[in-house]
Amino acid sequence: MHPIPCFGAGLLHSRIFSLLMGMRVSPPYYLSALLAAGWFRRLLHKPKPSSVESLKSSHSASSSPSSSSSSAKSSSSSPGMSLATSSISLSPVSAPDISASDSPRWDKSYDVCICHSEGDMELVEELVSYLEGQPESFRCFLQLRDAVAGSAVVTELCDAVQNSHCWVMLITPGFLQDPWCRYQMHQALAEAPMANGRTIPVLKDVDRKDYPRELRNIYYIYMALKEKSFRQIRDTVMRYLQELCQSSTKRME
Repeated sequence: MHPIPCFGAGLLHSRIFSLLMGMRVSPPYYLSALLAAGWFRRLLHKPKPSSVESLKSSHSASSSPSSSSSSAKSSSSSPGMSLATSSISLSPVSAPDISASDSPRWDKSYDVCICHSEGDMELVEELVSYLEGQPESFRCFLQLRDAVAGSAVVTELCDAVQNSHCWVMLITPGFLQDPWCRYQMHQALAEAPMANGRTIPVLKDVDRKDYPRELRNIYYIYMALKEKSFRQIRDTVMRYLQELCQSSTKRME
């Protein structure tokens, strides 16, 4: 049998038919030849393996840059995320040093002025000893200890208020009955009417309804436990001095 050239599906079929008729081939063989022709026709329409492989390789080649770029993006994004995370975890801002040589704390002679009645002297001495024994060594004005002998009471009380950063008002039954205590309280309110943390009322053995009207716009410390109240007073003074240093630093900048 002669080799069959591959010209096309229709041409191949007619070529096979003419060859078979010329050779007088019986019908079964003719049917086998037709089946073979159909197989060749399907073979002609099927893409070449090399073209399929080239398509696959070209597709993988075209998709590989995107995948590599995406992997590069993911690899490049992970350091960025770590940088962002590291940038969020900032170190805590240190509190200003109130004992620095250029601190505005030293603009006044005292950090705290204790306004009290004579009947509460023992408690006041404990408070002063506690504050002065702190690492910050708070400077306290204690009238019976620090007032200048021979000076007028009014002058000493006014100077104590003006030369102190904060004023602790120890409000007890004796305080409410002492006109000098109320006078010093009014002087402190006149010095800082906006109640910006400088006036520190401390209520002890006094009903809340007897709290002075002049101080109603200021939160007070209720002294139930002495040690706890002392810490609250210390923290309040410390907070005011730190805010004073911060505001001074901002003004200088």
